[in-house]
Amino acid sequence: MKKVNELPYNYGVKMRIFPSSIQKRVIDKNIDFSRFYWNQLVAANKEIAFLRHNESLVWPWVDARIARLREIANPNCKLLKQMFPFANDNDIDKTSLMQVKANYVSAWKLCKKVPSTKPPTFHKKHAFGSYQSSTKYDKHKHERATIFNSENIRFLDSKHVQLTKIGRIRVGLSQKRYLRLKELCDNGFELRISKATISRDSCGDYYVAFQIASDTLIEGGFSKTGSRLGIDLNLENFLTDSNGNVVENPRYYRQARTQLAKAQRKLGKRCARARKEKRPLRKAKNYQKQRKLVAKIQRRVLRRRQAFLDELSTTLIKNHDLVAAEELRSKNLLKNHALSMSIADVGWRIFLTMLEYKAIIHGKEFRTVDPRNTTQTCSCCGHVLKGKHKLTLKDREWTCPKCGQYHNSRDHNAAKNILAKALA
Repeated sequence: MKKVNELPYNYGVKMRIFPSSIQKRVIDKNIDFSRFYWNQLVAANKEIAFLRHNESLVWPWVDARIARLREIANPNCKLLKQMFPFANDNDIDKTSLMQVKANYVSAWKLCKKVPSTKPPTFHKKHAFGSYQSSTKYDKHKHERATIFNSENIRFLDSKHVQLTKIGRIRVGLSQKRYLRLKELCDNGFELRISKATISRDSCGDYYVAFQIASDTLIEGGFSKTGSRLGIDLNLENFLTDSNGNVVENPRYYRQARTQLAKAQRKLGKRCARARKEKRPLRKAKNYQKQRKLVAKIQRRVLRRRQAFLDELSTTLIKNHDLVAAEELRSKNLLKNHALSMSIADVGWRIFLTMLEYKAIIHGKEFRTVDPRNTTQTCSCCGHVLKGKHKLTLKDREWTCPKCGQYHNSRDHNAAKNILAKALA
């Protein structure tokens, strides 16, 4: 039986789950305890750092205290259960604690590797949350591990899955996707669930996301077209490609902005009333009711945007062998206070990420290029505009001063330059 890290392909399958009231309590309990254990790791690490850098303390006592903190940070240690009796609850998924510890170690490794990354911090309690659970396979019972024969997490049928400590639960899995997964397993391919992430969103709905490792491609198979395309992302329209086609910007957030603002004002009034009456917001029913309404409006905007980006990215990858785009850093672009709302609404970074992974899955190619001077360069002669001839945001049409070529669309010209850079 192969290990999960030996399988070359990894996929994510996310679906909604419909737990009973008892199952909801189990999920909420595991979400809260995972957050609690994460905060224990952060607190222990902060105290260890303080003890090591404080020279005025007595070192024998410091060594003993550091050893005790490390013992508390061990998820399999009995000391943690002795200090916190609720850790002995039978509904707590023990594999989730191992995942929390692994994520904490990964966060510190990323912090040391990338200087701009902040170290792990305390997690506050929110209406949303999640926890991860690992799978267990018995190599003595099954010669080949699949998503259907795991000991604790597995697919039961197209409408139900088995989850650790939760049991049998109904899911919103499409019949087509289930049959595809079952067909691959029946044909001898190895599909294994490495871990499952159970989450709760701000609206109170629950989801499960499986990370499936496989030795074959689950999806893919777009035929080669021999077409190459460059795309220029902008705010006036969503994108303009090198063929002159324009995709309009849907601006989903702006469409819901008035409705959202009205709902948020009402939420603020209910929050002020609850605080005036000295009632905690978690127990203020009118506040929680309005909070869910605001969350549903925001979720609808998010889903509409994701559906648009998903459909467009699939179309581009399906119809072209090479797609080239400019490398955009949305985090830096959001510093522009005049355009930050429009940049956040358009979802450029999500779109580029979709193009990248879909190109890998379907055997196509996606490249990003440096956006410098792609707008200021003539796609015919390569002349770069400088000084007083440099284009501003309001200049949508221009004529090249060197070759006299008239560009009726600066975005179309930029898309051509992006494609030329990618092919160079």
